[in-house]
Amino acid sequence: MKILIVLTSHSALGNTSEKTGFWIEEFATPYYVLADAGADITIASPKGGQPPVDPKSELKEAQTPSTERFYKDNMLIDKVAYSLKLSDVKQDDYDAVFYPGGHGPLWDLATDKYSIKLIEEFYNHQKPIAFVCHSPAALINTKAENGEPLIKGKYVTSFSNTEEDAVKLTHIVPFLLEDELKKNGAHYYKGDDWTSYVKQDGLLITGQNPASSGAVAKLLLKILKGEK
Repeated sequence: MKILIVLTSHSALGNTSEKTGFWIEEFATPYYVLADAGADITIASPKGGQPPVDPKSELKEAQTPSTERFYKDNMLIDKVAYSLKLSDVKQDDYDAVFYPGGHGPLWDLATDKYSIKLIEEFYNHQKPIAFVCHSPAALINTKAENGEPLIKGKYVTSFSNTEEDAVKLTHIVPFLLEDELKKNGAHYYKGDDWTSYVKQDGLLITGQNPASSGAVAKLLLKILKGEK
């Protein structure tokens, strides 16, 4: 199992002086679920090199056993620091792709031409594509082979409007992800705020929030292993 993990390269939280990036738990938990199952994992980002970390994901209340494991894992920390440039990555080298969240993807992965092309190629080659929290933003400009939005008619979830409101970023983000997915014709569903909630539509897997990241990775693993 060769899996590509795509992280954001965007670090500025809108016009505020605050920083954003990828959410550590949404990377670490899926990484270890997949790696512990024997997956060979490659990490990429739009700019390559060290992807920015969302500082809020380093706060005490955001820590989990997987983040604690990550902080002690110098080999993985180095691997993240030397992420490949997305423009150098080819779909045919991998069996699946996984996008962790954090607010960063709203600014870069939503419109990154290499990311868009990559997702379309994975999907058109019948390979699973998985997203969690804010990373379904990477789907909003993807197209199906018929030219319509790739997510049109698909069952999806993502970080919800109510969760965005709870973190007081509704007026900072470039768009509300829940609204944008619906605009593109997706059937949007959500669970209770901050609880694990995952939707699968064929080869497309989406998770609502950080609590959903492990469940998304386990579902991706089941698909790769051909399990029902």
